[in-house]
Amino acid sequence: MAIRSRRAGYYLGLVVATTVLFTAAYNVGMAVWEGRPQPVYRSLEVVVQSFTTTGYGEDAGWDTLQMNLLVITMQLAGIGLILTAVDVFAVPWLREALTPTAPESVDGVTDHVIICEHTSRTDAFITELDARDREYVLVESGGEAASNLHEAGYRVIHGDPESTETLEAACLDSARALVADAADDTNASIALSARDTAPEVRVITLVDDASLARYHRAAGADDVLSPRQLLGASLAEQVPTAVTTDVGAGIPIGDDFELVELTVAGESDVAGRTFAEAGLRERFGVNVIGAWFDSDFETPVSPERTLVAGTRLLVAGEPAQVARLEDATVATVREFGPQRIVLAGYGDSGRAAVAALSESRSRLTVLDIENEEAAVDIVGDARDPDVLTEARIEEAAALIVTVGDDTTAIFVTLIARELNPDLHIVVRANEEADVQKLYRAGGDYVQSLATVSGRMLASTVFEDEEVLAYDKQVSVVRLPAGDLAGTTLATADVRSVTGCTVVAVVRGGETITEFDPETFTFAADDEVIIAGTDEATTRFEREFGA
Repeated sequence: MAIRSRRAGYYLGLVVATTVLFTAAYNVGMAVWEGRPQPVYRSLEVVVQSFTTTGYGEDAGWDTLQMNLLVITMQLAGIGLILTAVDVFAVPWLREALTPTAPESVDGVTDHVIICEHTSRTDAFITELDARDREYVLVESGGEAASNLHEAGYRVIHGDPESTETLEAACLDSARALVADAADDTNASIALSARDTAPEVRVITLVDDASLARYHRAAGADDVLSPRQLLGASLAEQVPTAVTTDVGAGIPIGDDFELVELTVAGESDVAGRTFAEAGLRERFGVNVIGAWFDSDFETPVSPERTLVAGTRLLVAGEPAQVARLEDATVATVREFGPQRIVLAGYGDSGRAAVAALSESRSRLTVLDIENEEAAVDIVGDARDPDVLTEARIEEAAALIVTVGDDTTAIFVTLIARELNPDLHIVVRANEEADVQKLYRAGGDYVQSLATVSGRMLASTVFEDEEVLAYDKQVSVVRLPAGDLAGTTLATADVRSVTGCTVVAVVRGGETITEFDPETFTFAADDEVIIAGTDEATTRFEREFGA
C-alpha cells in the first residue's frame, strides 16, 4: 500500500511539473514565435486541452515550425501521461476488484484444526489433513498472502492470530486443536489468546529455539514440538563414524524386531550384485521393504536391480539378522580412525548434530556465517570455496549442511562436491520441493524439515495414529486396521494398491511380525504397522479408511 501511494504521489508530481513547463513554453511561444501574446490562463487551457485530447479552440493552426513542434511534443506527453495513469490507478483498482479476498470468519465448522500462519511446515501438515479428510481453518495475518491462499483453494481467513476475536471467528471453541507456527514469541502470544478464548482446546506450538519451549508451556501450550533439533540429530546419524557405524538407529517394532536403514558400501559383499543375486532374505532372514536408488524409493525392489554403492536399503528383521546383513553391506576394510567432519550452519539443527557427534572420535569442524560462539571454529560463508578450503573440506569424510535456506544449501553442496568428489554430504532441506534439487546438486542424504514437521504434527493431533519415526526418509506409522478387517494381506493386495508394506500387526497387545499373507485374516480391533513413502501411507489411509 505504501509503495502504491508513493507511485501515485510521484505521478501527480509529474503531471503538475509537466503542465507548468508546457504552459510557460506555450505562453512564450505564442508571444515570440506567433506574435499573439495571451494570458497565462489561456495557455494553461490549451495545454490541458492538448493533454486530454479534447481540442485546441481558437488557437488551432500555428504558423511557425517551433510552435508546431511544441504542440506535437505536448500531444505525445499527454498520451504518455494517460498511459501512465492507467498503470498507476486503473490496473491496481481492477486487480483488487477482480481478485477474491479471503474471508474474516467461518461458520458451521466443528472438530477442525486451526493453523496459525502458513509455512512450509504447516503446508505439509495440511497435506496430511487433506489425506484424512479432516477439516482445518488456516489463519493468515497478511492480507495479500491470505487472498493468494484463498484463491489457491485453502480454507483460510484473514486476521491476527494473536487476537481473541480472530480465534473466535475461526470457531476455536468447537475446534479439535490449534497449531501455532509463527515466530517463537508470536506463538507464545497465540497460546495465551487461545487459552483465554477456549481453555479446553488443545494447543500445539512449534519452536525454532528449543530453549524457549518452557515459555510456550507457561503460556498454555499443551505440546511444544522442536523438529529442527530432532532433524539435526537424525542427520548426524547418517554420517558413518567410529561409534555410529553405517546403520542408523533402528525403529523398534516389537520386542525383538526392528526396522533399519543401511547403506551399501562400494567394497561390500553385496555391492555390484543384482537384488536377486544378493539373496538378502534367503541369506540373512530379513524382509527388504524397499530401497533408495539415488533419490527414488522402489518397493518392491526389482530382482534385476543392481545394488550399487550408495544404495540405501530399508529392511525389517531381528537385531541379529540385521547385524549380519550390516556386516555384508559395509566395506570389507573399515577405517576406525578419527574422521574429519565439517558442519555448515550452527543453528538449532547444527547444535543438535554437534551434540549427537560429541561422543564419536570424529574431528569436527563447525563453520557459521556469523555465529561467534566457542563451538564455531570458522566464521565465514560456506558458499565461499576459500572458507570451505579453510575448513579442510578436501580432507573431510563428510559434510553436514544445516544452513538457513535451501538456495544456500544447494550452492554449498555444489561447491563441496566439486572440491571433494568422495565427500559424504548430508543436507537439511527446509522445503520439500527442494529435496530433489539437493540430490541433483550432489547430496547423498537429504531430509526435509517440512516433512518431519508434518509427521510430528499429525501424530500429535491424531492420537489414534502413531508415527514411529518422524526423521526417516520413509514413513513408519501405526494405524487401526480399518477396512482391512476380514481380509487377508494377499486379498487386499496392500503393496500393489498403496505402495506400503505391512511390517507387523498388533493384536491384543502382542506384536505379530511373522504371518502368512495368504491365510492371516485381519480383525476389527487389529492395528497395523506400515512402512512406505509419505504419499504411500496417505494412499493407505484413503484406501482402507484407517
